[in-house]
Amino acid sequence: MKCRHCGTDVTLPFIDLGSAPPSNAYLTAGSLRAPEKWFPLRVLVCTQCWLVQTEDYGGAEELFSSDYAYFSSYSTTWLAHASDYVTAMVARLGLGKDSLVAEIAANDGYLLQYVKALGIPCFGVEPTASTAVAARQKGIEIVEEFFSTGLADRLVVEGRKADLIAANNVLAHVPDINDFLRGFAALLKPAGVATFEFPHLLRLVEESQFDTIYHEHYSYLSLTAVERIARINGLTVFDVEELATHGGSLRVFAHRSDTRKQPVSPRVAELLNREAHAGMKSADFYRGFQACAEKIKNDFLAFLLEAHNSGLKVAAYGAAAKGNTLLNFAGVRPDLLPYVVDRNPAKQGKFLPGSWIPIEDESHLKASRPDRVVILPWNLRQEVMEQLAYIREWGGKFVVAVPQLEEQ
Repeated sequence: MKCRHCGTDVTLPFIDLGSAPPSNAYLTAGSLRAPEKWFPLRVLVCTQCWLVQTEDYGGAEELFSSDYAYFSSYSTTWLAHASDYVTAMVARLGLGKDSLVAEIAANDGYLLQYVKALGIPCFGVEPTASTAVAARQKGIEIVEEFFSTGLADRLVVEGRKADLIAANNVLAHVPDINDFLRGFAALLKPAGVATFEFPHLLRLVEESQFDTIYHEHYSYLSLTAVERIARINGLTVFDVEELATHGGSLRVFAHRSDTRKQPVSPRVAELLNREAHAGMKSADFYRGFQACAEKIKNDFLAFLLEAHNSGLKVAAYGAAAKGNTLLNFAGVRPDLLPYVVDRNPAKQGKFLPGSWIPIEDESHLKASRPDRVVILPWNLRQEVMEQLAYIREWGGKFVVAVPQLEEQ
């Protein structure tokens, strides 16, 4: 395998989760009668540029299909995050009615709706038809394609260079990370700024967040890797912020290397040094992660088996991609976890990929009154516990499996 950034042979293993179907490939009752496509899920580390990456088995078009079921707007926490981001960027960059904001991977318009509400011209790039439709229903213009340097060049010809390009939780999702970032350098105005948010690999390792690994994530990113990849593709990283989202994320700020010279925040060097001191530029840092994942899997299975043998009713909340990684790695099926509840109507009535656990709406939870509710999107545990606080009326408790098994 060659590194998708620098082309070096990649041989250092990070984790092997066996095989699984794409985590957002939810099934209908009809598709349960057909074969399901599974791919190996193995992640390796490039010891030249320190990009952590999956082996390629599924193409982006196959993973991000027209009926893609992840809609950002069903999390109130994430909507608040997007609103705060827009407020901060407008103030920091002085954006107004003469500016142009673009978002790459605009999903259902969860972020650009706040830009549009301020009267700032904007457009999104979003390849999945299901979410693009939802964004257009909010009055947001969507270019329904995968972002690339070629698309950026076409947008530039159309006069669409941007003052701000937002890219939240998409940098990890692209197979050709070099071409992707070159597109940002092409689409930015000379004084424009791009921001990238992504889960921080340092937090992923330190907190055993192995369930954030799935096929749609081609890369697992440190500032060390991103700073280098950006620099080689015409972008200069000039600031970084650490965020609480998705279990610990980074927001990286970059501008064009050829036109804009802005002082680099000391936070960049501070975080690069912290990553180096943690050992992220050495093979030893990545060894042992497999054992951490296996302990979490085994503890979760032991909990489900003990609950089953004790006659406790267990349900799950959140038909999230990370939950599918956990369930498929652990081999959980409906005999141990009979259903999962989700607020997204696009998922309700379907089945989780691999485990074939049915997805229900919240009324099912209230009717069945489970003794334990497993929160699969553990990064939203506080939001979910507040939303479902009524389960305590019948003695119900919440459970999370990552980074360690906890009951509350």
